[in-house]
Amino acid sequence: MKFKLLFFTIIFLSIVFSEATATCPVCVIAVAGGLEFSRLLGIDDTITGIWIGGLLLSTSLWLANWLEKNFKLKFTKLLITLIVYSTSFLSLYWMKAIGHPSCSKLFGIDKLLIGIIAGTIAFQFSLIVNEKIKKMNKGKVLFPFQKVIIPLVFLLVASLIFYLITRC
Repeated sequence: MKFKLLFFTIIFLSIVFSEATATCPVCVIAVAGGLEFSRLLGIDDTITGIWIGGLLLSTSLWLANWLEKNFKLKFTKLLITLIVYSTSFLSLYWMKAIGHPSCSKLFGIDKLLIGIIAGTIAFQFSLIVNEKIKKMNKGKVLFPFQKVIIPLVFLLVASLIFYLITRC
């Protein structure tokens, strides 16, 4: 119940503070839907963590862009990202979802933590790829919903990789 409350609070704040300059609200809703769906199906924690990582980075960027636009603050992206990730990790730790002896491990590291790191990296790369595609196309997208589809594809590929790793 606590996880769902935290989850929906993050989604609500993400939508309220959304900016088109980071990623679009549809993408975060899709990421959040993927996260909830994977939890309901009992999918491995690494895969769930991938979606959490994508959601945390997206939320951080939205909030930072909103703050930069409205308050002209410096170092906002770094500061907000640190705050969002720190509070999320603390919440997951207090809920005993990470860092607990009973948590499942991969390579001796908590599976959810590995997934969050992998998801963050995958989401960041998707943003870079999206910008490169737009730059090569004179600032225009190649296909509708490119900004949504590219992050989803990167997160899905990361999920597939970790599914194959953890399946063995």
